[in-house]
Amino acid sequence: MVPVKDCVIRYKILYLQETPFFIMKKRTVACVLTLILITVTIGQVAGANDTSTPLHLLKPHYPVPYGIVKPEAVKAKTDRIRSYLEKSTYPRLQKRFFLTSNSKFEQIDAHSRLARGKFRLASYEWGVTYTGMLNVADMTHDTAYSRYVLQRFDFLVAVAPGFKNRLKHGQSIDEQMKQVLTPAALDDAGSICAAMIRTAMKYGKETAYRQLIDNYMDYILHKQFRLNDGTFARNRPFHNSVWLDDMYMSLPALAQYSKYTKNGTYVEEAARQILLFRDKMFVPEKGLFRHGWVQGMEPHPSFFWGRANGWAILTMCDVLDVLPESSPYRASVLSLLKAHLAGLATLQSGTGFWHQLLDRNDSYLETSCTAIFTYCIAHAINEGWIEPMPYGPVALLGWNALSTRITSTGLVKGTCVGTGMGFDPAYYNYRSVRSAAAHGYGPALLAGAEIIRLLDKQHPKINDSAIQFYRTDQQTDKRIFNENELPTQ
Repeated sequence: MVPVKDCVIRYKILYLQETPFFIMKKRTVACVLTLILITVTIGQVAGANDTSTPLHLLKPHYPVPYGIVKPEAVKAKTDRIRSYLEKSTYPRLQKRFFLTSNSKFEQIDAHSRLARGKFRLASYEWGVTYTGMLNVADMTHDTAYSRYVLQRFDFLVAVAPGFKNRLKHGQSIDEQMKQVLTPAALDDAGSICAAMIRTAMKYGKETAYRQLIDNYMDYILHKQFRLNDGTFARNRPFHNSVWLDDMYMSLPALAQYSKYTKNGTYVEEAARQILLFRDKMFVPEKGLFRHGWVQGMEPHPSFFWGRANGWAILTMCDVLDVLPESSPYRASVLSLLKAHLAGLATLQSGTGFWHQLLDRNDSYLETSCTAIFTYCIAHAINEGWIEPMPYGPVALLGWNALSTRITSTGLVKGTCVGTGMGFDPAYYNYRSVRSAAAHGYGPALLAGAEIIRLLDKQHPKINDSAIQFYRTDQQTDKRIFNENELPTQ
């Protein structure tokens, strides 16, 4: 609370700073405004009541910013992330302790490896980051974002033959490049492949990237373990385990491969897979997906981990972006998306964040799932799949919360580290939180890009202190107004 005497002192300072240019009329207005400020402050300090103070005009002490953010403020946040990542990930080779220039790629030997930055260039987390960079580039026309992606994919493509040649001769290679050339899990293949296809199609790299793309897709289509009904699965922690994460680690790549090859069977398979995951993992009464499912487990516990639900809803968005209107699966996938979004919206905390375990308020507020949900809600609005009136405020609140976790140097704080499948709440509740966790950066970029698009396409306005989304632009500056009310002359 601000003491009344401080308000009076502030007014005196303002008054003394007036120049002769200002006339008495302006001083009178300033005096009136100061008296209003003092009245409000008196109300806060001395027990306001309904007749002494306009209580409804008092601004709450929100723990995160509340209101309509400007697109340039959103981009300022994504710029920080991009700047940090440019300095933290290197498209370079390293031999022993020396970085080599791009002209030395043909000299790959036993000592060659990708330069170690703070994040891996070909991890599934970085597949999301590349896609986020591409989306920001699309929304803002800032080529620094697309340049980041192209430099790193061009580098991976350029060094791949040298490492592949060593593999052919039974020689050891850098583990990060081994993951690229001989993927051994969906984590190694799907996310990075989807981003590579998007980049190839957008920037004319279809031929240059083809070998790596086909190599990734060969693993997804022909080598990944599946259940008898075709569901992508793993044999850990038990035989025939289905991980919700694997929706994103496989299905967006299938959808993008349909566009890349002009073969619709791949996106149809992606949609079919979504429904297979639904049948095992979606809990309708919650509107949420359980994180893991094990064939034969009875009774089956459900833990609704935030980021895994993020992977699921992000997958549905990515597949619906490609799935034709005529697909027999489209109505079911869209219905599932809407049911999931409804469940998520009801669990957003008052701060705008979502919890690590979505339905357990004793678990911490987590960044990466908040970013993914913010992106998906905004994207679904922008695509016309859901209505902006009920969901627009949810998306903006999510972004405002997320923005507080992006530091001045571009770190993204509050992100849960990589997480396996568990069947007790303590396992999820006490997973470490690190700004070094790669999972937070791509989702933050995705969210920023889609919020910029939301602000461009939609019509948010503050009315009676609340964020509202209108069908048309409301041309008024009144604090409280009726819809479509014309501004007073």
